[in-house]
Amino acid sequence: MTVKDKVIVITGASSGIGEASAKLLAQNGAKVVLGARRADRLQAIVQAIEAAGGQATYHVTDVTKPTDVQALVDHAKTTFGGLDVIFNNAGIMPSSPISALHIDEWNAMIDINLKGVLNGVAAVMPTFTAQKHGQIITTSSVAGLKSFAGAGVYGATKFAVRNLMEVIRMESAQEGTNIRTASLYPAAINTELLHTITDQSTATGMQQFYDAVGITPDAVARVVNFAVDQPEDVNVNEFTIYPTKQA
Repeated sequence: MTVKDKVIVITGASSGIGEASAKLLAQNGAKVVLGARRADRLQAIVQAIEAAGGQATYHVTDVTKPTDVQALVDHAKTTFGGLDVIFNNAGIMPSSPISALHIDEWNAMIDINLKGVLNGVAAVMPTFTAQKHGQIITTSSVAGLKSFAGAGVYGATKFAVRNLMEVIRMESAQEGTNIRTASLYPAAINTELLHTITDQSTATGMQQFYDAVGITPDAVARVVNFAVDQPEDVNVNEFTIYPTKQA
């Protein structure tokens, strides 16, 4: 398997999709480097991976700070001697109607969901360009494919990420740097994202919907593993992950 021995940085790794992906990739032989803000959660996940025979380390990371993300990438290279993949997974979803004017939450989504991804790209690009290989996987959303009332700003950040990943893929092909990209478009996946919604009517409706159709983060982790596992000359770059029950 081409997953084996790859060094993979994961942001938003303290729960949900990031945690599930770290555990599955490590189970399949990858060396995973976890970044998030909650040190206690990161430490517990690393210990669980190591107890199962995997290789993992962590670095406390706030993706809104370029220096934090660079330190995470540097930690990966120092600990494991290289870098093959970054999974830009950190994100928040405090959805609300635009008319509610939760402007602070708009800015937080832009800072984490979009600027956080850009910080990840900036941190790995010199290494990937120099070595002429690497993979950038990013969590967008079905809200990055179509519009949803109540998710205008969240969707705007996810549409932006979709465009960014496609342009990186095109430019790397033109420049001969062989950088692969993969964009993930998860639908109703049961993670902590719902906990970031402060608008009460939106939160209630979303929770009821997710309770009815939501599936576990392992579904997305298997897609991440599949993307990483492809040969270097194959770029599988867009994945929509729906619960079967979701219309």
